Amino acid sequence: MKTLVALSLLTAASLAAQSPPAAAPRPGGNMLISRTVPDAAAVERGQKIFVGNCGFCHGTTAQGGDGGPDLVRSPLALDDERGDKIGPVLEQGRPGRGMPAFHLPADQVQDIAAFLRSRQQAAIDRNAYSILNVVTGDREKGREYFNGAGRCHTCHSPTGDLAGIAKKYDAVALQSRLLYPRPRANDVQPVHPQVTVTPASGQAFSGSLEYLDDFNVALRDASGDYHSFSRDAHLKVEVHDPLAAHAELLKKYTDADMHNVLAYLVTLK
Repeated sequence: MKTLVALSLLTAASLAAQSPPAAAPRPGGNMLISRTVPDAAAVERGQKIFVGNCGFCHGTTAQGGDGGPDLVRSPLALDDERGDKIGPVLEQGRPGRGMPAFHLPADQVQDIAAFLRSRQQAAIDRNAYSILNVVTGDREKGREYFNGAGRCHTCHSPTGDLAGIAKKYDAVALQSRLLYPRPRANDVQPVHPQVTVTPASGQAFSGSLEYLDDFNVALRDASGDYHSFSRDAHLKVEVHDPLAAHAELLKKYTDADMHNVLAYLVTLK
């Protein structure tokens, strides 16, 4: 019994040692992606200093400009803490890349760092991203494209499968489905690529495509059974993807085509 207790204690201690420490809570909600949110006053000061000294090359939003790189996604700027990385670059410049030296006080460098951090966090924080109105096209031109050059009418009908589509999805979701119509978990009848695999034996297997690369192919048949095959010169693979036409259209769409078709689809209520 003593031996069992000792083993139990050793096992518990071992598991505790292997368990990762619990993540520290965000103090007062002032953390974003493990980085402290910079002081608003410092950000405002840093923006003015940055625009006056750096904006002509890096853009007023630090996302790149006339010859200067994007600092929002710069590895050096992302690794910076209160100017410890960008400070030396500002002080020395980069003559070989056309960047002059800026001899700024330490507090101004820290304010610039605060501004850059705020821009980085704005890019990281998806919850702060505001989607603008995506319905900006011409619905009549969209109808023409649907029934003409886009050949959408060969598979879809505004009075059939697309009837009331704009009631089911808002404009943003509808645009996503138009451009990337992949199966979703909540679809009543999700559309999956179908495949027929014929080995050298001649016995064909058909069903929903589960996996496909240069080396293997897998399918699930109508009975729910899973079949996997190694691809070789004797294995015949025929894939029928009902969404392939959308993938081809994505290579041909102009911006106007996409916006016009969406403007037409949102009228199908």
